[in-house]
Amino acid sequence: MTKAKKDQLRADLFHHLDGIATCPSAHALHRKGVLDHLLERKKTTLAELTETFHANEGYLNVALRILASQGWLHYRIEGDDIHLGLTDRSPVAFRLVPLYAEVVELIRFSERFHKRKFEREPFLFLERIFANYRKRYGLEPAADERERAVQEQVLKHIEGIIVGPTVVALGMGGMFHQYFMEAYFKPEEFHRDAESFERLLDIFTHLGWFEKKNGTYRFTEKGFFYAKRASAYGVTVSYIPTFRKLPELIFGDPSVLRTAGPGEPEQHVDREMNVWGSGGAHSNYFRKIDEVVIDLFNQPIELQPKGIADMGCGNGAFLIHLFDVIEQRTLRGTMLEEYPLFLVGADFNETALKVTRANLIKADIWAKVVWGDIGRPDLLANDLKENYGIELHDLLNVRTFLDHNRIWQEPSTRTPGRVSASTGAFAHRGRRIPNAEVEDSLLEHLQKWAPYLRRFGLLVIELHTISPALAAANLGKTAATAYDATHGFSDQYIVELEVFERIAAEAGLFPVAEYSSKFPDSPLATVSINLLLADRSSGKS
Repeated sequence: MTKAKKDQLRADLFHHLDGIATCPSAHALHRKGVLDHLLERKKTTLAELTETFHANEGYLNVALRILASQGWLHYRIEGDDIHLGLTDRSPVAFRLVPLYAEVVELIRFSERFHKRKFEREPFLFLERIFANYRKRYGLEPAADERERAVQEQVLKHIEGIIVGPTVVALGMGGMFHQYFMEAYFKPEEFHRDAESFERLLDIFTHLGWFEKKNGTYRFTEKGFFYAKRASAYGVTVSYIPTFRKLPELIFGDPSVLRTAGPGEPEQHVDREMNVWGSGGAHSNYFRKIDEVVIDLFNQPIELQPKGIADMGCGNGAFLIHLFDVIEQRTLRGTMLEEYPLFLVGADFNETALKVTRANLIKADIWAKVVWGDIGRPDLLANDLKENYGIELHDLLNVRTFLDHNRIWQEPSTRTPGRVSASTGAFAHRGRRIPNAEVEDSLLEHLQKWAPYLRRFGLLVIELHTISPALAAANLGKTAATAYDATHGFSDQYIVELEVFERIAAEAGLFPVAEYSSKFPDSPLATVSINLLLADRSSGKS
């Protein structure tokens, strides 16, 4: 496959992710009349829209920013309000939003059925949608180049919901096993309802993912490309439970997904799917982490951390991986009898702690597994010192994609005159959180950690946003729209990379240059890796 072809398929994948987020967001605004109001007013503010439509300002802001990231609105933060205006694409795009109705209904309809099984009724629903999609919903390609571009954008959005959830279900169900990917197979080899599954495969055959021969199927080069990247859809698709509820979140009860009691499954995300998608998508970042860890644990023993503390250990997989890297690829690995690693897995979720303990035992790795709150490093430090005789600052602290997902805490103090540089849309239970307040909250959060990071620091992978204007200018090159949607509607706080690094510096935390990376390595960076070390004047442990 040529590089140009790969680039085009990768662009389609990003458009698909855009669609999974944009279709339900735009359609919720359309159904409520917000888009018609915008067309009539041409320019307005978030405050005016919130009052007019009795909306929850925080989630309305997230939805409008998604449209801006697709090039359908101008979005500008000015003082305490958001100013919105039409772009040259708005009239065409808003006129086409009703085409999303079927796929939005599909994601709501699918809630009635098993999350992992392929059942006949959703098959039939998807088949009807695809029949309309193949006919382009009656759209003739517009003569105007700009209008034609919007038509194709909207159709790719719809294709995203046709493709994304199914690809994830296939991937988690074993469809992309080597056998299926490298040989002709019959539908009944994968699914007991061969007739329905064959009809599903026919949809993907029309999309060019399979070739069909005498009732058997085989992956095409295009299908093989997407099969290897199935997990790239996983995180966005895992938030479909949230996307189903956008009308209620934006215009009704902002806590509709927050009613789960202690020990009950999360309602806003399919966590198993989220972990599956994250594992595949994060492998590239972990390779870079490995380089840093190998370097640190190849130093003279007196300069090495005594161990590793993984806050937000999840299922323990990252901690197990780091132990294996150190054991097999570093100087420390040859000295573990004399200088054992003190490993700590900490998590807020008791279920996660049980899974971590079981996985560490299975891997024959000795570690302490303790309850921990990312917002209270002092509690973790006291626990380790009092119960295990180890200082938190003697460990290398690590975490992955966690700081932005901390439980919201209003900052106890506000920085006088702070003007936020972030373009993000932030909410908590429907309330809009001013960006300067988000920055002050992040500052206080990092200041709590600084005293424990003077010796060995914090090795952190973090997620970021980019401005809507930058995202709109680079459609097909970034998953930023999907990230903003999944995180904005679920009360998470991703800020731009440059904002994160500036606030870290205010907290006295500075990146070690040779260990810093960003993905992609361009202004479109939405993921960073940093080893943050605290300046010795930043506090006492």
